[in-house]
Amino acid sequence: MKKSIIVSTLILTTTFSFALDLNSVAKGVVDSVTKEQTTTQKTNTTTSNLNDSTVSNGLKEALKVGVKYATTQLGSQNGYLNNSLVKIPLPNNLSGAESLIRTAGGDKMVDDLINSMNGAASKAAPKTAEIFLDAIDKMSLTDAQNILAGGNNAATNYFKSNTTDSLKKLITPIIQETMKENQVATYYDSVNNLYKSSTKGLVDNSSVMNLAKNFGVDSYIPGSSNESLDEFITNKAIEGLFTMIAQKESAIRSNPVEQTSSILKQVFGK
Repeated sequence: MKKSIIVSTLILTTTFSFALDLNSVAKGVVDSVTKEQTTTQKTNTTTSNLNDSTVSNGLKEALKVGVKYATTQLGSQNGYLNNSLVKIPLPNNLSGAESLIRTAGGDKMVDDLINSMNGAASKAAPKTAEIFLDAIDKMSLTDAQNILAGGNNAATNYFKSNTTDSLKKLITPIIQETMKENQVATYYDSVNNLYKSSTKGLVDNSSVMNLAKNFGVDSYIPGSSNESLDEFITNKAIEGLFTMIAQKESAIRSNPVEQTSSILKQVFGK
C-alpha cells in the first residue's frame, strides 16, 4: 500500500498521470527440453534400420497429430486462458503496473482485457490448422531428417520459418475483429500512443524515474510498446500454437502411450 501511494504521488505530479488514469483506460518452450539429448539418441537408434520414406512419413504423422492437438486444445473455450504454458498476459509495458491498477480498483479492467486477449486467440486457433498441415505436406526429406536429428525444438524452428507470415495474415484480422468488442483494448492503444508521443520523453529524461527507482517502485511505472495490442496478441497466439505442437511431438517421441498409430510405433517405438 505504501508503494502504491508513492507511485500515485509521483505520477500525479507530472503529465504522466494520464497514462494511469483508470477512468480513461477503462472506458513455450516445452518442459521436456532437458530430455532432448536422450530423446534424440533414442530416435536415431530406432530409425537407423528404417528407410528414409518411412521415417519422413512417421515424422509428418507426429506433427499432424501435434497440430490437431494444439488447435483443438487452444481452440476450445478458455483454451489459452486456462493453460499456464500459453496464457496471454498483459503486455510487458503494463504488466509491471498490474498490481497497482488492481489495488486502485481496476480488477475488472485488467481481467476483461486478459480474458478478451485469450478469447480472441482461442477463436483464431482452429483456423490455423490448414496452414500447418500445408507446411507439413511440403516438408522435404532433408527437412524431415534435420528435424529428427535436431531435437525437440527443431520442428518448432521449421514451423517458424515456414508458417509465421501466413499465420499472422490469417490470425490478425480475427484478433482485430474480436478485440473491437472490448473497449479496454481500444483505450490501451490510445494510451500507449499518447504515452509514446507526449510523456515517454518526460519519464525517460526527468527525475521522475530516478525518484521511482530510489523508492524501489520503478517497476510499477508502465512504459510504451512498439507493438499494437493486436500485434501482441497475434504473436502470443502463434507462440502458443508452436509450444503445444512441440509438446505433443516430444511426447510422441518419448512416450509409447502417445504412439497411437502403426507408423508412429514403427518410427518412434523402442
